[in-house]
Amino acid sequence: MRFIDLRSDTVSMPTQEMREAMYIAEVGDDVYGDDPTVRELEEYSAAILGKEAALFIPSGTFGNQLSLFTHCKRGDEVILGDDCHIVAHEVGASSVIAGVQLRTLPSRNGELDTDEIEAKIRAEDIHFPSTGLICLENAHSNGRAIPLDNMKKIYGISQKHNIPIHLDGARVFNASTYLNVDAKEITKYCDSVMVCLSKGLCAPVGSVLAGNGKFIDRARKGRKLMGGGLRQAGFLAAAGLVALKSMRQRLHEDHENAVILGRELSGIHGIKVKSDDIHINMVFFDMSAAGIESGRLVKEFYARGIKINPPEDGIMRFVTNYWVSRDDVLYIVKTMKEILEVS
Repeated sequence: MRFIDLRSDTVSMPTQEMREAMYIAEVGDDVYGDDPTVRELEEYSAAILGKEAALFIPSGTFGNQLSLFTHCKRGDEVILGDDCHIVAHEVGASSVIAGVQLRTLPSRNGELDTDEIEAKIRAEDIHFPSTGLICLENAHSNGRAIPLDNMKKIYGISQKHNIPIHLDGARVFNASTYLNVDAKEITKYCDSVMVCLSKGLCAPVGSVLAGNGKFIDRARKGRKLMGGGLRQAGFLAAAGLVALKSMRQRLHEDHENAVILGRELSGIHGIKVKSDDIHINMVFFDMSAAGIESGRLVKEFYARGIKINPPEDGIMRFVTNYWVSRDDVLYIVKTMKEILEVS
């Protein structure tokens, strides 16, 4: 049975072009620097992200944590939003791996207030930790693309105080698609950036971390320390090259399907869609007024060939991807109507 999977774009499968590229990939021991396909991926990634160098890594969480580990000293403080992925969905790894303290700020639809950031930067004092890093996220986990003006102002503060910025750019190409700019127009406001090759780009495994040459040299050693030396990784890097060269140009299709899905769901009684937040491929909505228990909803959808997650903090999220077609979107809406009619 074929399932329509709306739980996340992390569930996306590799395309046939990726499978063929993986089959014929030339490989070598990447820890020795011998894998030509990995080297090609890293050079291409750095070029399209506007950075000097890049590093192939196992996952997005790995890349974010490797960045904290590389930028910061143990005991440093990191300024970031209270609802970002590093805080909410990375298992508290920053305290375990980098040994840093997170100083969170209230996020306003994913944006951080520049005055609040500057106020939280630590002065030199024997009692204070040092502010070692500022972390941003674009596209944000809430489904919004963060305006470039906000990033530019924060980057100005970081330059003034000589504090680097790391960008969680897991879906940076979704953000660039929505903002209608080249990804380099986003990444020029950060010192390092992590980008997922999976998710909407459909590679089966992997992310890249990009920054200046010295940063990547240090991160390469940190990757080894963290167990991320993947040896003959060119098989995976080959799929990543297809993701970057072929798949990022079609992300607008996922965005369009998300807009249609959100619009149709908003017409169903008891569902309140966060329509203003549909910037990329995510649809957030509150259906607490619909009168159906969430566990039952998940089971009813599954019985009809659709996988969904239960709500998180009362909010449902549906995520489109390459494998969710326009017809699938219409079937999802039809299914929701049918389930609620008999509830």
